[in-house]
Amino acid sequence: MRLLAVLLAALVAGGCSLGDDGEGGNEKSSDKVETTRVQVVEDLGEDGGFDPQKLYEQLSPGVVTIIARVPGGGGLLGGDREQSGQGSGFVVDGKGHIATNAHVVTAGEPPKLREAKEIYVRFGDGNQVAAKVVGADPNADVAVLKIDPKGLDLTPLRFGANKDVKVGEPVAALGSPFGEAQSLSVGVVSALDRDIESLTLFSIGDAIQTDAAINPGNSGGPLLDPRGRVIGINAQIKSQSGGGEGVGFAIPVDTVKRSVDELREKGEVEYGYLGVTSQAMYPQLAERLGLSQDEGALVVEVENGSPADDAGLEAGDEKIEFQGAPVSKGGDVIISVEGEKIEGASDLTDLIAKKSPGDEIELEVLRGGDRRDVQVELKPRPDRPPERRERRDGP
Repeated sequence: MRLLAVLLAALVAGGCSLGDDGEGGNEKSSDKVETTRVQVVEDLGEDGGFDPQKLYEQLSPGVVTIIARVPGGGGLLGGDREQSGQGSGFVVDGKGHIATNAHVVTAGEPPKLREAKEIYVRFGDGNQVAAKVVGADPNADVAVLKIDPKGLDLTPLRFGANKDVKVGEPVAALGSPFGEAQSLSVGVVSALDRDIESLTLFSIGDAIQTDAAINPGNSGGPLLDPRGRVIGINAQIKSQSGGGEGVGFAIPVDTVKRSVDELREKGEVEYGYLGVTSQAMYPQLAERLGLSQDEGALVVEVENGSPADDAGLEAGDEKIEFQGAPVSKGGDVIISVEGEKIEGASDLTDLIAKKSPGDEIELEVLRGGDRRDVQVELKPRPDRPPERRERRDGP
């Protein structure tokens, strides 16, 4: 996967200079009445149609270009000197909060994530203003910025919901690919329930795959449904050439909403941690293991001292060969979390990711032929996975 922030030799090709005073070069004169005008946009496409032109006209004023000066020394922006990066973002409320990717405005790796020293937000109408980081969530690759909204026209974008996103649905991506601001591309939802890697190396579950053209610089911009609702934040591409090849990924909107809400409220997001490595069950594997349960998460390993270890979850102590790969035999199978069934490969990951440290959860577990309920109190997720093997909860 490739993160999509752009390194800039200049701030934006053809764009304005930031100026010696550190303020945006395109700010309006100080004698203008300093009021904030908030444009409320109702749902588009109520008749079921997809009108990219109308969507662009209504919502592009709410999409911004983000210019960040980040200290060097590794991470996404790399190098030993301060460098500039560029990405996208969008307005989320009338108070001046902007959502984007964490990797657009940070560098390095958790727990030593470094925020940008200077950030500027450029609107489609030419205004360019300074911004500060309210908080960054490296586990979801989401960040919230804050600008002074006085004197600006703001068009907040509205959030959708994961449950309403369908494969084949038309979508639009707005952002600044390669610094080309206010660019629109269209496509469809190609797939759902993808896993993509976060800045902490834990997975981000339920990611949306799309064939809408997404390129470096689109990072942090919205993926929109026909109604104009944000269904994800464009974050990564899978590419052999470095450019968009029709396989882009967006962080799902439910994850974005949780992150944005908690960052605005307290500046950080905390995730619960179970501490198991697991493998998805399927009918043929269940038959080979002699189990009646053909769905769930087969526990492959339990981290020492983790909540799973404290609760007595057990991994298989025997390895067998099945379909050309080693498989653990004899371990617990986690069937559900708080009554929610585990069906797909990433369901345990996604369900634990929705929880917080200190949450007490109930797991339905199959051990041998016996089902039992196991109570677990989750701990804070570590900065990095202890060791990457197969699939970890968390995500």
